[in-house]
Amino acid sequence: MRQEQQQTTGVRIDKWLWAARFFKTRSLASTAVNGGHVHVDNCRVKPSRNVQIGNHLQIRRGNEEYEVVVLALSDRRGPAKEAALLYVETEASTSKREAAREQRKLVGGPMARPEGRPDKRDRRKIRQFLRRDDE
Repeated sequence: MRQEQQQTTGVRIDKWLWAARFFKTRSLASTAVNGGHVHVDNCRVKPSRNVQIGNHLQIRRGNEEYEVVVLALSDRRGPAKEAALLYVETEASTSKREAAREQRKLVGGPMARPEGRPDKRDRRKIRQFLRRDDE
């Protein structure tokens, strides 16, 4: 009975994103939707918006951008194999993400992290640099 009701009324987008494992918590999914990182059919939405089967979603998560089509509805977070059945990613999205991944590899990977906290000389340089930006 519950599945039949979901098919007609839909599921909140923040719940669906959480169940489809795009975000680790529902709170993160809700924050992403409020921040404009999730669009449904090229429109910005609120977390309370219901997702229907066949909706096109654009999801931005960090450096990655996904374009997916909703195949099934669920408000329950299950195993990753079940979550993968809730949507299908478009070919354009997959190729764009692969190209971006290759580009990041060619640039040289992640930036080098400092070895530790800045010392007195480094802090002075940072302050001087920040003051220069204020002017």
